[in-house]
Order: sequence, then structure tokens, then C-alpha cells
Amino acid sequence: MTFEIEAAAVLAMASRIGDEFVQAIELMIACRGRIVIMGMGKSGHIGRKIAATLSSTGTPSMFVHPAEASHGDLGMIQATDVVLAISNSGESEELMAILPVLSRLGIALIAMTGNPHSTLAKQSRITLDSSVAHEACPLNLAPTASTTAQLAMGDALAVALLDARGFKQEDFARSHPGGALGRKLLTHVSDVMRKGPAIPHVTAQTSFTELMREMSAKGLGASAVVDSNQQVLGIFTDGDLRRLVEKGADLRSLLAADVMHANPRTVKSSALAVEAVALMEQFRINSILVVDESGALCGALNTNDLMRAKVI
Repeated sequence: MTFEIEAAAVLAMASRIGDEFVQAIELMIACRGRIVIMGMGKSGHIGRKIAATLSSTGTPSMFVHPAEASHGDLGMIQATDVVLAISNSGESEELMAILPVLSRLGIALIAMTGNPHSTLAKQSRITLDSSVAHEACPLNLAPTASTTAQLAMGDALAVALLDARGFKQEDFARSHPGGALGRKLLTHVSDVMRKGPAIPHVTAQTSFTELMREMSAKGLGASAVVDSNQQVLGIFTDGDLRRLVEKGADLRSLLAADVMHANPRTVKSSALAVEAVALMEQFRINSILVVDESGALCGALNTNDLMRAKVI
């Protein structure tokens, strides 16, 4: 029953969305400061989440506790800010105490309330109706459906603002550098590749024995074959070695040029690491060489490097 009641409350609220929601979005977009969220009790908990969601999706926001605002924190709010005050009853004493001050400062006030005829609604420039028929609580007392409605309204505001601002995945990633999405959209090949002496590479005339020493020393499972200008000629991998052994080739007489796989897949150092992952998955390879803008070898990486960087 709880799920049904709360789902019905959100759907009923959605059917009431109209011009005032659009006006709230326009006011928030035009805001030159921050969106300040205020609310007491459970509404305050919802307010903190809304502030966090807005901030992470391109709308600078913060939560200010109404009771603390009366004891100095009101100084955190500037005339360039927009205040979103949340109260199901619309009569929270702590909010009522600071409304006159907000009015004197000329701060635009948006109310999110379950009582469109409340004091909060009357003193606000815009009112968002988050009323519900009844709470999911069997006593109709504990904030349940009403807080779900507030949360959904906050998410709707955040998503509408995100869309209006043209907020993209890259923008979201910059706000979440520690998350999985941030790593995928912010990590470049140059951040995770092996560099300098750690890059296994030989020339075309290198003996097979020296080629194997280079591969063993660098531990990539492959080695690049380059010319005198570090341009990539080919690659030799553990898989190539296995196939040569199966054929019974006389390995001691061979040079790197004889065993390399010519024109191998490469990736630019400036590419995103996920692009390297996509290439490796597409062509079913475990290692890939990295080149700079001129095509010269500048790095190498394998799936283990990408796993350590938590890109895959």
C-alpha cells in the first residue's frame, strides 16, 4: 500500500504542474547567486538532498537551516540568491520568523508547500504545490507521501534546469571526479599509459632474443617495433609468440621485422581512456600502443593498466 499511495501522490502532483513550475525554472536560471534551500524537520532532510542534486547538475545551491538562519546564518544569503522554502504545512514557525527579513532584502522566494493557501505561499513570489491526499502512514501523521512528493518536485526542478542549461555528461563528470562516471569521462590515455623507459620497444633489426628480453623486462605482454623517428612499424605480442612456437619456426634466426604484426592498432595519448577500452574490446586485443599527434610512439597500456585506473 505504501508504494501505491506514494506513487499516486507523485502522479497527482505531476498532473498539477503548470505555469508556476515554468516560472520557478526561469527565476532559477536567471539567478546570479545561488539557490538557497530551506526547510525544517523532514522537509529539511529533503531540502539537503535537493540542494546536493542541484549543485551536481549545474545549479549552484546550498542548504541553510531556518532555525540557524535566525541566529546568524541568514548572513549566508545574499540579495542575488533565490530561496526555495519547503514546508508541507506552509506554517513552520522557524520559516515564518525569517520571511520578513528575506522580503526586506529583496530576495526572490519560491515556496514548495502542501498548502497553497498557507502563509508561506502567500508571501512567496511563486508557489509549487506539493500537496498529497494523505500520507502513507496509517495514522496520516508521519511525513511519507508528502516528503516523496517534495523529493520528486526537487528532482523535476533539477532535471528541467539541467536540460535548460544544456548540461552534458562531461559537466556532470567534473562535479563527480571520484565516481565511476567521472573516471570514464575525465581520464585520458596519457593519465594511465606507461611512459618513457617503461614502454617496450625495439627496432626492426633487433634480434628475436633481444625482442624477448625487452618484452620480459617491461611486462606488458607486447613490444612495439619502431623506426629511427619512433614511428610505429608494428607490434609483437605474447599471442604472436605462441603462434610461432606452434608452427615450429626457428626463432633464433629471426628479427623483429620478421615476426611483428605490421600497422597495429594505436590510440592517441589525448584520447579518453574509455576509447582505448572500446578499441581493445572491438578488436579483442589486450595491449595497445599509444602515439602522439605526429604518430610517434609515446606510451603503451594493457587491460591491467586500465583496471588499476578503474576505467574498466
